[in-house]
Amino acid sequence: MTTALNGSDEGASDSKAHTLIIGIGNRYRRDDGVGIVVARRLAPERLDGIRVIERSGEGAALLEAWQGAERVIVVDAVQSGAPPGTIHRLDARAQPMPTRFFHYSTHAFSLAEAIELARALDQLPRRLLVYGVEGADFTAGEGLSPEVAAAVDEVVHRLRAGLQPDFQDTQTYPEPEEQTWNPSNHSWRNTRSPAV
Repeated sequence: MTTALNGSDEGASDSKAHTLIIGIGNRYRRDDGVGIVVARRLAPERLDGIRVIERSGEGAALLEAWQGAERVIVVDAVQSGAPPGTIHRLDARAQPMPTRFFHYSTHAFSLAEAIELARALDQLPRRLLVYGVEGADFTAGEGLSPEVAAAVDEVVHRLRAGLQPDFQDTQTYPEPEEQTWNPSNHSWRNTRSPAV
């Protein structure tokens, strides 16, 4: 699936867009559709300088989508064993992607593999943040589990409020390389991924 939102043509480059948000997933596999839901929540707002698109998660399509983009945010479902609804925020430029987050993927090859391939080919965007939402149900069907639906609200809130801090035009990154949102107490904490 390849869908452009915000009224932009799929093949057209948006010269005003400084940030590309990619919602990844399959909305017919329950929680795997979380990235699509986030993209569809943000798209109608037509945020200045932001382009929002959907992708199925196929690696070559992702590399093509962010080609030429300086700033990219990707939202996808993960399954690492954390409680459902947990949100992992990762700086993909600063560290290899923890493959344990993406071991369950309905995509041809996982987001982590696509990012690491782009890294090896020197095709990563200048800034690449990944929001991985811990899923509970990846069976066939539509609709998100309650924990994941609540996490959508937090990701959308964080993106609306935090786009400017997330993408400061500096060479240093002021925040930790990984942050995790705990759905049980509704708080963010700084974490660090173990070696991949």
